[in-house]
Amino acid sequence: MYTLLRRMLFWFPPENVHYFSMNCLSLAGKIPGVRTLFRPSSTAAPRLKKQLFGLEFINPVGLAAGFDKNAAYLTELQMLGFGFIEIGTVTPKPQPGNDKPRLFRLPEHRAIINRMGFNNDGVKVVAERLRQWRNRRTESQRRMIIGGNIGKNKATPNEDAWKDYEACFRELFDCVDYFVVNVSSPNTPGLRALQERDSLNKILGHLQTLNRQHPSPKPLLLKIAPDLSEPQLDDVIDLALEIGLDGLVAANTTIDRSALTAIPAKKIAKIGAGGLSGAPLKDRSTAIVRYICQKTGGRIPVIASGGIFTAADAREKFEAGAALVQVWTGFIYQGPSIVADICKGLL
Repeated sequence: MYTLLRRMLFWFPPENVHYFSMNCLSLAGKIPGVRTLFRPSSTAAPRLKKQLFGLEFINPVGLAAGFDKNAAYLTELQMLGFGFIEIGTVTPKPQPGNDKPRLFRLPEHRAIINRMGFNNDGVKVVAERLRQWRNRRTESQRRMIIGGNIGKNKATPNEDAWKDYEACFRELFDCVDYFVVNVSSPNTPGLRALQERDSLNKILGHLQTLNRQHPSPKPLLLKIAPDLSEPQLDDVIDLALEIGLDGLVAANTTIDRSALTAIPAKKIAKIGAGGLSGAPLKDRSTAIVRYICQKTGGRIPVIASGGIFTAADAREKFEAGAALVQVWTGFIYQGPSIVADICKGLL
């Protein structure tokens, strides 16, 4: 059924469809009995529970950052059975993001290219929305794990980036269960330069110092690009161990277009810049997860993201050493049953 619905939805601009679909889901969730249809028991099976970072996840399938940037659809996403949801990327000041169109479907490859550019309502608005959501939830609903993905504003020079990450960290500290530092999006000019060791050390070291001043520090993770070379990955691993990061998220979107063999080069060029996600990223993501886990002997937990559509895809990431998995593009192509389908397959 979703295949037919998706075909119809794909007739319309992707960004418009995103909000239309989530608003429809919100309306459906208000109908008595509908929520149980969307969230079958497989997503809450005791065998799928996962203890990580001192947190209990009801299942290991999460939603990656970039889908619910502003924490506007948490109730609806929880209804679908996600084990955790990562909001953001959030920046200190609100910003509109890059010019439209900035989101492109590539159904030939089950992929998406986006150059959204950290469009979000700003950290103060998002933090207040999270507080209100938590206050409205019942005790069972509060068990939903929320991650906060934080970044810098486009106008902030790289030498001052640490200030933006600090501002987001402070504002969201009481609102999220863990943090992910995003320096790997290809859609903010110069951002990926912050993945170099000295820049990373300045940002992460400062955040970890602030974190450890709290009586109950929050898990602090770093999201990395799939385009890093092996020496760059080694630098990230060494720094993560040195600073005591709680984990890594592997990986963000890629700027590599070599896997898009079914699409004419002119069409790809016309789309222009942006990060590629979905099936073409699957193998590279798995390779990075395996490399990190083998290199560290499992000392750094990894959340795997990239090309996960089915239980088999998720199992491949777990076999490579991942502790948890996140979907994003797979959610768009597989539909609202993706979490239940993956959990059922894992069982």
